[in-house]
Amino acid sequence: MSGSTNQLKVGVRIPPCDRADRIVTSVRRAEELGFDSAWFPDSQLLWRDVFTTLTAAALGTERIGLGTAVTNLVTRHPAVVASAARSVAELAPRRFTLGLGVGNSSVAPVGLRQSTTADMREGLAVLRALLSGDEWAFDGPAGTVRSRLRDPHPAVPLHLAASGPRNLRLAGEVADGVILLSGVSPRTLAGATARVREGVEAAGRAAETVPLTVSAYCEVTDDIEAAARRIKPICASIAQNGGAPFLSLAGIEVAVPDVVHDVYPDLVHAEDWDAAVKVASSWVDDAAALRFAEEFCLFGTADDIARRLRALHADGVSGVFLQHVGSYHPPTDLIEAVGASVLPAL
Repeated sequence: MSGSTNQLKVGVRIPPCDRADRIVTSVRRAEELGFDSAWFPDSQLLWRDVFTTLTAAALGTERIGLGTAVTNLVTRHPAVVASAARSVAELAPRRFTLGLGVGNSSVAPVGLRQSTTADMREGLAVLRALLSGDEWAFDGPAGTVRSRLRDPHPAVPLHLAASGPRNLRLAGEVADGVILLSGVSPRTLAGATARVREGVEAAGRAAETVPLTVSAYCEVTDDIEAAARRIKPICASIAQNGGAPFLSLAGIEVAVPDVVHDVYPDLVHAEDWDAAVKVASSWVDDAAALRFAEEFCLFGTADDIARRLRALHADGVSGVFLQHVGSYHPPTDLIEAVGASVLPAL
């Protein structure tokens, strides 16, 4: 994708891991320190309801962008998502982005399958039609029903999170923006953006109209080796979920069983993180973890991180959202560290 003269947008991922009014404190602090956006994941058994949290954040802030990273169209019907998105967008005009994905931690714990590429294509079409006020023909057991959303809100941007080639092409073809789940490795980013570009060109769109947002784990630290050991479960999860070839591009060879019984609910969202690190150490040694941190994550001093963010922007990335390690506490330390030292350096 082509580069942009606009400033890189820096956001932070905030899991709805506490009461909505308490989470708003973290969002407000991110806004005070100059973050451009706050992104909230959606997983009904792990966290509070994402749209309830977004509503509180919309009412409790003034400037910061708000988004889902990501919700899905499996546990939530597209019509339900359209209504929820419209409701948040009304409270945060021009500040809300609807990020969508295949389901991941929302669908697996309740025995459902992730969305296919075809499912995502149709779901995006349903959302766009309903948010624009158009009718959609829903097929049901009694036949086809044509319905529309009352009081639509067509200005909601629809961003698609993708990592596989088919969904990357789909995102470039039909989404208003792309959330890249490949981390900040130049090797994997180059491959991902090439697939997005294929979709953009197939649809006859202009590359600069499809912003690219990259998710990345981040820690401001002088001791990358120690920090890297804490993200072994993340590296293992990527290998477990089809990402071993991406890791291999960076010289990281990891083989993880399809099912890991000793970690609940999964490696990335482990309730006992120390135990997950110990389990993941069976497949990810310290050297591999360090390589993963250096290649795929934003670990290092504030100057190191700022330098890498500038390089991402030069390569055509429009924005990033930074993630902390852990799912059940707010990223307070990350917000403070990045807000105090990285954002001023940018």
